[in-house]
Amino acid sequence: MAAQKINEALEHIAKAEKYLKTGFLKWKPDYDSAATEYGKAAVAFKNAKQFDQAREACLREAEAHENNKAYLFSDQFSFFQEADYLFHAAKAYEQAGMMLKEMQRLPEAVQLIEKASMMYLENGTPDTAAIALERAGKLIENVSPEKAVQLYQQAASVFENEERLRQALEMLGKASRLLVRGRRLDEAALSLQKEKSIYKEIENYPTCYKKTIAQVLVHLHRNDYVAAERCVRESYSIPGFNGSEDCAALEQLLEGYDQQDQDQVSEVCNLPLFKYMDNDYAKLGLTLVVPGGGIRKKSPNAAQDKARGPAAGGTHADEEEDEYSGGLC
Repeated sequence: MAAQKINEALEHIAKAEKYLKTGFLKWKPDYDSAATEYGKAAVAFKNAKQFDQAREACLREAEAHENNKAYLFSDQFSFFQEADYLFHAAKAYEQAGMMLKEMQRLPEAVQLIEKASMMYLENGTPDTAAIALERAGKLIENVSPEKAVQLYQQAASVFENEERLRQALEMLGKASRLLVRGRRLDEAALSLQKEKSIYKEIENYPTCYKKTIAQVLVHLHRNDYVAAERCVRESYSIPGFNGSEDCAALEQLLEGYDQQDQDQVSEVCNLPLFKYMDNDYAKLGLTLVVPGGGIRKKSPNAAQDKARGPAAGGTHADEEEDEYSGGLC
């Protein structure tokens, strides 16, 4: 089966090369037909799992589409035809990137998909460009989170320019979580602020509260209590925040942090409100430690012993002495 597909692909390559030849009666290469044949060859190579040859066929297809633009200016509809060829060239570059993905050559794959996304933008199809950037981000996320953050932010910017704010928020959310995971907390704080501003713009106020919690946790992990407190104070302007359980929990968290009360901080961070956030933010809560290690609240028994005074303490000591008066055996 694989051999048959390879032979089929080679036949398409041969046809494409024939379309590109010129002669005495054929002055112009037939780039359009050649591109079609290269595309068919790429599919056949892919089905035969010959990914490197499929990548090469895709690149040749893209080149044929790009070369077609040079012969369009005499036509009154050339602008629209040029845009069409540009779109198909971008598609071919993106497919070449996906072939590289199959070969686990991820950085090279991302480069080609980025190139395709720029061509989509030039072609006037920004939604397709943003989707390509998101796809590239997913490919590289586990290999290079830094590059993935950049790609997600670029996709968010494209979506925002097109006023597709929900899609922009999805991309920004992915970027923020990766920044937190990589302990790039200064950048994470800025990214979360951007998210919160857009959620406020579309009047999704409950999500604004959640983003405020994430912001506060990030600021406290940055050891910036002032920024955390300012973040809560500024959020009072969000409808419904003041008096919400989110607001009450954050005020309690800041109070415990300011007083170096580790027990109070841990108690707040173990509330369902914190524990059921996105995993990256929940971890920030569970690992939050107040400056200097904090102080622990005394247990109720210890407080009662202290209230009873030295005599009570002596009685407790006598009990211990009686317990071991007979020896360890």
